[in-house]
Amino acid sequence: MADATRLFLSRDAAALSVGADGVAAALPQDQLVRTGSRGMLWLEPLLEVDTPEGRIGFGPLSVMDAKRLAETGFPLDDATCVGKVEDLPWMKIQRRVIFERCGVIDPLNLDAFEASGGLDGLRAALAKSAADIVETVTRSGLRGRGGAGFPAGIKWKTASEAQADQKYICCNADEGDSGTFADRMLMEGDPGQLIAGMIIAGLAVGATKGFIYCRSEYPHAIATLKAAIASWEGRGWLGADILGSGKAFELEVRRGAGSYVCGEESAMLESLEGKRGQVRVKPPIPALSGLFGKPTIVNNVLTLASVPWILEHGGEAYAEIGHERSRGTQAYQLAGNIRRGGMLEADFGISLRELIEDFGGGTLSGRPLKAVQVGGPLGAYIPADGLDLPMDYEAFAAAGAMLGHGGIVVFDDTVDMARQAEFAMEFCAEESCGKCTPCRIGSMRGAETISKIRDGENVEANLELVEDLCTIMTDGSLCAMGGLTQMPVMSALRHFREDFTSSDAKLKDMVD
Repeated sequence: MADATRLFLSRDAAALSVGADGVAAALPQDQLVRTGSRGMLWLEPLLEVDTPEGRIGFGPLSVMDAKRLAETGFPLDDATCVGKVEDLPWMKIQRRVIFERCGVIDPLNLDAFEASGGLDGLRAALAKSAADIVETVTRSGLRGRGGAGFPAGIKWKTASEAQADQKYICCNADEGDSGTFADRMLMEGDPGQLIAGMIIAGLAVGATKGFIYCRSEYPHAIATLKAAIASWEGRGWLGADILGSGKAFELEVRRGAGSYVCGEESAMLESLEGKRGQVRVKPPIPALSGLFGKPTIVNNVLTLASVPWILEHGGEAYAEIGHERSRGTQAYQLAGNIRRGGMLEADFGISLRELIEDFGGGTLSGRPLKAVQVGGPLGAYIPADGLDLPMDYEAFAAAGAMLGHGGIVVFDDTVDMARQAEFAMEFCAEESCGKCTPCRIGSMRGAETISKIRDGENVEANLELVEDLCTIMTDGSLCAMGGLTQMPVMSALRHFREDFTSSDAKLKDMVD
């Protein structure tokens, strides 16, 4: 082990937050390669040592651990040694399509990117016609990973057939849902995968300009993306003559201003145009009239990052992965009260129980699980007896829930679900763009009414009022901000009604 020539350590923001830079400083600098994260966040900072048998992991490390390991030659019997990384259960069961290189290579090393097949999908796309690229993506069954699950091929075909002197590709990297961080990890760990996907999208629809709209809370991702774009331009992989093909595509990174509603595609486009981030009335759809009134493809980071694999291996190969109408893989992010939090990529169809119990190890507190919220702050709460639900768009919809961006937040039996419902209304009131009354006013009244319920004031009458408000917000809101706020509220009411009619509340009713 003493002769190991390369050491790999993540510079992902999650690793940095627990001291990865300090660990890096204690290691031999001439052997050190900084990578993205493998997604096993409970092991960060995770050091991987290259050996003839494969990469051996050590973690989580302190600075003192790193110094000891460097001095002793990284012995396998060290207490921090976790064994061969690829053989760890967390890694072994995954299918990595999007995150194949994340945590493996230096994200800004173009030679390593090319050597690992990073350009294969782009080269395959350059050899095809635009119509063939669209057809390949359509056959794959790829659906938008931002949450809506809309078929990417249909969106691309619409934009490809639109007539215009300019078209755009916009990547929505405004990842604001609670418990989600896969977009950030990909942008920090393998920006080339996203860049290649955006170029392919441009080739498919005839767009020569692209924008990555990244949330301001992601400074490391923004810096990595900008550095990667500059490197790609310098290598001739991006710009006026992509890989010598004579085809052009320009790419810029734009920083968001902290608005949650700009995760909605039309609000994001308004922000990109320098306007206040408010939703647009549809139609027209962005594929026909989007950025600056031109045909625009708006896709999530993981949607676009799936495309290079599809072009390399074919639409049919991708369509063979997944479950029912949910094809391919999804990045599942485990957060909240969970023993092993992190990100893993696996087929659609895996159950919530497998993700939480097998991968996540159950609750961190060791107490019984009470609820799981999937799909961000506007996602439904799923009770403990619903964990066998498969991760599938239609299965979730049938259960009154949504898969969303794959974020999973776990709560144990100490959580107050009435308070969680109140928080959902407060969140909507705080983040609403204010354009439509049901969202702007309904959320405020909803938070006030649930507060009264929690204080025991006219509980049954106010519960009925909350249900009416939820119906109005669902039917009358312009976008999902107001339209989906009912989902966490009504799921909390449906599965945990006793939290709204607690003994304290009933006692206050009796006193009144």
